Amino acid sequence: MINYGKHFIDRSDIRNVTNTLNGEWLTQGPKVKIFEDNLKKFLGSKYSLVVNSGTAALHLACISIGLKKNDIVLTTPITFLSSINSALYLNAKPVFIDINPKNYCLDLDKLSKKLVEFKKKNKKIKALIVTDYAGQMCDWKKIKELSKKYKFYTINDNCHSLGSKYKNDQRYAVKFADVVTHSFHPVKVITTGEGGCLSTNNPDIYKKVLELRSHGVIRTKELKRKYGNWYYSMNRLGYNYRMPDINASLGISQLKKIKKFIKKRKLIAKEYFHGFRNNKNIVLPFIENFCDHAFHLFPVQIKFKNLQITKKIFFNKMLKLKINLQVHYIPIHLQKYYKEKFYFPKNSLKEAEIFYSNAVSLPIYYSLDEKKVRKIIKDINSLTK
Repeated sequence: MINYGKHFIDRSDIRNVTNTLNGEWLTQGPKVKIFEDNLKKFLGSKYSLVVNSGTAALHLACISIGLKKNDIVLTTPITFLSSINSALYLNAKPVFIDINPKNYCLDLDKLSKKLVEFKKKNKKIKALIVTDYAGQMCDWKKIKELSKKYKFYTINDNCHSLGSKYKNDQRYAVKFADVVTHSFHPVKVITTGEGGCLSTNNPDIYKKVLELRSHGVIRTKELKRKYGNWYYSMNRLGYNYRMPDINASLGISQLKKIKKFIKKRKLIAKEYFHGFRNNKNIVLPFIENFCDHAFHLFPVQIKFKNLQITKKIFFNKMLKLKINLQVHYIPIHLQKYYKEKFYFPKNSLKEAEIFYSNAVSLPIYYSLDEKKVRKIIKDINSLTK
């Protein structure tokens, strides 16, 4: 079976993790700090804190900007649930902005109109959560201008775009967003098993998250000197969002390979662009001229109405051919919980719904060989031409 995504583990990864298992620290040890320092260098951030999931990073990001009950948070419906669930944990109010039908990211023209509309109604926007979808990013220069004009925080859910470049800058994310989050789930470009990271250039956000990820507890030399070396102080209500040294060890090794991981993803993407170039029933991804795409995902749109088959039938036929595809994502506003709890005007998010009806994510990962890529192209073309 060819899966839509797959991690890659080699001997250096196993050796790194084994060394930690044979060492004195399994959690809260030196590997976490090393991984954070390596991420800071790669991301160009002043501060990077690793946590035990991308969702934990998003939750801490929302807390760190002071998000509270009834605050309005804008985001895209085409992202994973945790992007906005993290705001709901704090009882904030989600408002979805439809996607741009070309690049599948949050539509900045529609965002601008919504900001004008809210300003006329004297409604204050607290934050914008942006997912740089699949490896394609929004125009962050424009987002920065809007955030300054309307005075809202920006969180870049950058888990798809680790290694992507905006205007040839790999370190773009922390330059434009107040907080940047990543996931190291096994289908991402690099993995720690489960894990995530929060990066920022803001020292206040950093200090707050540093406490929050470990029960709100601080341990300082001053406290130990005054009260004893066992002493700690809980200053905030925090969480156990720490990343163990075992996971950090894997992350250290994986990050060293990120350039070759992305290079292989680009080669696979190139094969897909070539293989489907003459298929009129497949819409290939559009790449903005300011984007150097890392291809976490390769989403295509298949014109199922033209083919007179349903997406479900197509997926089942592909499974019989031993190819497991995926869809990224079911629009969040169509989920049962969101439909019951919030009101979404009809056709207000129609581009997201159209995209979802046609969207298919093709397999793309480091260990996917050329023979399998050719099979995927051949089999999809046989069912869609």
